[in-house]
Amino acid sequence: MNNISLKSASERQYAEACLIFAQKIGLIDDGSLDAVKIRCENENAKRKEKHEKGEAVYGLLRFSLPEYLDYELTRFKLDFVSESEEIKRNYNYREISEKEKKAFYKANRDLFTRFNGDRFTYREVKMIVKKKIREEEYENEINNILCQLTDGQ
Repeated sequence: MNNISLKSASERQYAEACLIFAQKIGLIDDGSLDAVKIRCENENAKRKEKHEKGEAVYGLLRFSLPEYLDYELTRFKLDFVSESEEIKRNYNYREISEKEKKAFYKANRDLFTRFNGDRFTYREVKMIVKKKIREEEYENEINNILCQLTDGQ
């Protein structure tokens, strides 16, 4: 689909890999870029209808195709990191030990600082540490798909 303007071929491949993974874990039925256009049109129609009925519409009233793709890719990652029940039915998350979480915290303390520079304690950010590790798991899955896509070319 040429209607979605992506900055580079690598950006396009990354988006395609995310869509393939989203389909694999049950977030969407069709991982093609053509299906993104259809989902965008459907979402825009829903938002327009809600707006016309005077109901609250959060975010944009209408997505452009690149905005919608970005919205979907962000949502997929957030759903994955949140360990949604829908994903758990289709994907086996790896176990994250307490030792691994503490090691991540120690290795990335700069991520857990307040505005004035003092650090949050591990206990204060334990849940965020787990989500950061899940983000890495997500990116590893995407990179595996990217490797398959590039090997296939």
